[in-house]
Amino acid sequence: MLAIQVLGPTRCWRDGTEIGLGPAGRRAVLGLLVLAGGRPLPRSRIVEAMWGEQAPASATNVVQTHVKHLRRLLEPGRRTHTPSAVLPSTGGGYALRLPAGAVDLGRFRELLTAAAAADRQGDPRGVATHLAEALDMWHGPPFADIPVLAGHPMVRSLLDERRAAVARYADVMLALGAADRTLPLLREEAATHPLDEAAHARLILAYHAGGRRAEALTAYDVARRHLAEELGVGPGPDLVAAYLRVLDDETPAPPVQPRVGRTPTTPPVNQLPAQVAGFTGRTAELATLDKLIGNGNGNGNGNGNGNGNGNGNGNGDGDGDGNGNGDGDSGSGVAVRIGVVCGTAGVGKTALAVRWAHRARDRFPDGQLHLDLRGYDPRRPVSAWAALGHLLESLGVPATGIPDDLDRRAARYRAETAGRRLLILLDNAASVDQVRPLIPGTGAVLITSRDSLAGLVALHGAHRLMLDLLPEPEALALLRSLVGVRVNREPEAAAALARQCARLPLALRVAAELAAFRPAEPLAGLVGELADRQRRLRLLDPGGDVRAAVRVVFSWSYRQLPAAAARLFRHLGLHPGPSFDTGAAAALAAVDRAEAATHLELLARKHLVRAEPAGRYVMHDLLRAYAAELAADDDAGGALDRLHAHLLATAAAAMDRLHPADRAHRPAVDRAPGFPDPAAARAWLDAELPGLVATAATWLEHDRPRFATDVAATLYRHLEGGGYTHAEVLHGCALEAARHLGDPARHGRALTNVGAVHRLLGRYELAETHLAEAVAVLARCGDQLGAARALSNLGIVYERLGRDDDATAHQLAALAAYRRAGDRYGEASTLVNLGNANTRPGHLVEAYDQLRRSAVLFREAGTALGEAMALTNLGDVCTSLGRHDEAVRQLAAARDIFSVAGHPYGEAVTLANLGRVRGLCGDHDRAIDDLTEALRILRSLGHPYGEASALNNLGDVLTAAGRTADAVARHAAALSIATATGDRDEQERAHEGIARAQQDAVRATR
Repeated sequence: MLAIQVLGPTRCWRDGTEIGLGPAGRRAVLGLLVLAGGRPLPRSRIVEAMWGEQAPASATNVVQTHVKHLRRLLEPGRRTHTPSAVLPSTGGGYALRLPAGAVDLGRFRELLTAAAAADRQGDPRGVATHLAEALDMWHGPPFADIPVLAGHPMVRSLLDERRAAVARYADVMLALGAADRTLPLLREEAATHPLDEAAHARLILAYHAGGRRAEALTAYDVARRHLAEELGVGPGPDLVAAYLRVLDDETPAPPVQPRVGRTPTTPPVNQLPAQVAGFTGRTAELATLDKLIGNGNGNGNGNGNGNGNGNGNGNGDGDGDGNGNGDGDSGSGVAVRIGVVCGTAGVGKTALAVRWAHRARDRFPDGQLHLDLRGYDPRRPVSAWAALGHLLESLGVPATGIPDDLDRRAARYRAETAGRRLLILLDNAASVDQVRPLIPGTGAVLITSRDSLAGLVALHGAHRLMLDLLPEPEALALLRSLVGVRVNREPEAAAALARQCARLPLALRVAAELAAFRPAEPLAGLVGELADRQRRLRLLDPGGDVRAAVRVVFSWSYRQLPAAAARLFRHLGLHPGPSFDTGAAAALAAVDRAEAATHLELLARKHLVRAEPAGRYVMHDLLRAYAAELAADDDAGGALDRLHAHLLATAAAAMDRLHPADRAHRPAVDRAPGFPDPAAARAWLDAELPGLVATAATWLEHDRPRFATDVAATLYRHLEGGGYTHAEVLHGCALEAARHLGDPARHGRALTNVGAVHRLLGRYELAETHLAEAVAVLARCGDQLGAARALSNLGIVYERLGRDDDATAHQLAALAAYRRAGDRYGEASTLVNLGNANTRPGHLVEAYDQLRRSAVLFREAGTALGEAMALTNLGDVCTSLGRHDEAVRQLAAARDIFSVAGHPYGEAVTLANLGRVRGLCGDHDRAIDDLTEALRILRSLGHPYGEASALNNLGDVLTAAGRTADAVARHAAALSIATATGDRDEQERAHEGIARAQQDAVRATR
């Protein structure tokens, strides 16, 4: 029996006795045939593998000779001229035909397959056993004695298979608590691949699991030095995560912040809409939901913590710059219950779901989230990607923690919801694909849809409730609650009215409102009027779809409206946003606000719109669709133009109130009447922002691209202060619109804004790409001020990436451009950024002069916020120069300005810098208070650079106060954030802070 080894030196045995295979060339031919796995291998391929392009004329004869000798070795008893069974000729080549298990490579792969099968069956011990046996088969590099095969693609692929097996073996052994057995393999991997961060991370974790903490920390330092010396980069997320795991074992959880990786604990969120007034019936359906969804948990527990904090210096850009647990009734592991309420339009799905959610609130103490997916709305449905962004924000995840792509967003969402008793209400779902990524990790999700969502039932175990028309008694009860005793006086007419409304709650409510509005008219008269209209519509819809009846009721109610109110109703169907205010309604209908308010009040009474808090209104999707149909031939283009002008003018007026010095940098548009104070302007922007984003996206689809570019260019400064999810969508629409318009200036400014958002979110590589392109585009079209802003933004990115010379060069170029144009505001903003770039040893005096000059320019221009930002950074430089009293004065003045202006980011930065200087002065308690408050604000804003910087500041103060374990935890959190963003400065500060705190801890024990 033959046995061949290729996993190491090439060797062969026959019946237990080793056979000498001869020279390297012969072993190479055998090796290539083994790699072919029994498939025919042409002689030309063997020649190419052995000699490449330098093959001699005799190459084919040499191969044939090697094959002849191999046949004699492998089949010594074969008669001359008898065809070989082990190494037969196959056309122009050969094949190696051996019994299963004869070659170690085949056995290795069989064991990998067995390990994968055990993995699928949830058998980690089986996985470990199979992988251990597979790896034991290796005796060195494959074909170790055949140099010519070392670089062969199939050999490299084989090495990759082994590396993957080692990684999986290490992971499963770590999970089984036996990671120490993997140390020899992992040390070999780390030594062989010194730049493989994953290999080093596994080695660190294996040392750590074996209680060898010092060796784990040494392994991290070795890997970090290799990366710095060979590639000039710092450790990546996997390596840092392993390092933090080691540190955490001797570091108690920070008392103020949760640990990195989960959203900080926040009060439970309740986003449930108000219950519909006069809800009647559906008792059986509510009981069914109680049974189907229950308390939303399977058996088991889940818990988790997270931490993310920070602060940092402010910038100009030509500008200035949980835990949870759960338990339940049955099953294994924490589960999620999924309920689907489906039925025809207007049947009351949303009303039922909201009613049940309010009744079941106590069962979900970790919060109740609600999202309208607009699956059947005339507007664009909410994509799963966008929905996940909204849900993650609702769960307290900062914008910087929300990944870019759909799969990673879904994974983060499942992680955030895992172990938490949450209720997620997803309204108006269009399809399974829209909602599948929105299924939470645990808790319950209740979905309403006109679709049956069969895929959720079949693949995800969802429980479906088909919501039928109201039974006649319940329909009459609803009419009675809305109309009163007239239903009892005219039972036949009431029953006919219920039938004409198809016993749909929405239609019944609209009809009842009209009946109540005409109290002297018998119900029979209204029934007769409705019947006439219904007959006409049924001629157009012989299928008798119940939605036709709804349209009948709408048309019946609509025809009773005064002409001006009817015109407003029609035009409201054109509004792309989720809600609207009186001003938008007035613009659509070309009336003044007072008249629009009167009409909206009437429409609300008739249930054709619904009033919301803060003077806003919404429409049911059926009503919106009906209104849009009516408006199609009714000056729709003119109404949209008026809405466009109103939104843009009001946005510009709000920005003028909040950022007056920027006016020249915004598009030249008409202004609406001014806002009385900054708070009113900010409130309007916050309420209208979702609608502005939706409008930009919708009108881009309908060939109205200019609005997207104008509104994005108007709002860019406001969006830099927070709301980065909206900023990303809006600036993305503007970029697409600018390309569609073919306007290079708009294109370049949109690129700048997209790059600025990426910068604020810590995506420095993407920011660099967009901003570098923006500089080139704007320079080509002669937009010098636009190019200056892009240059300054790019300089900030280079500062974050530790490219100090590039940062300074770009800020100087931007500064020169602003000075040539006589733009004092741009000059002052760039001086802030230039001062920040020079905030490093050897350049502090230069930074001090630049920031002081910036503060003077802002003060002369009457720009208080700009002055405050300059003073904040000036105070930080004073601290570095040892001028602590001056630092406190500058920072206190800046904080006063930010506080009066309601600017939370600026206030956070000043607090962080005050904490730093007070710590240096020995006032540790006040320093810790300042930094803790700064971190709270920065976390809520989602500013990663600020979080990392403030955490490092707090770590330094805690070390000075003798709280070294807490200090290590803060620096470790900063390291995690800075690694994720690529911020080299804060990474180095974190490493230095950890080392300093650990050294102090050792000295304290002596």
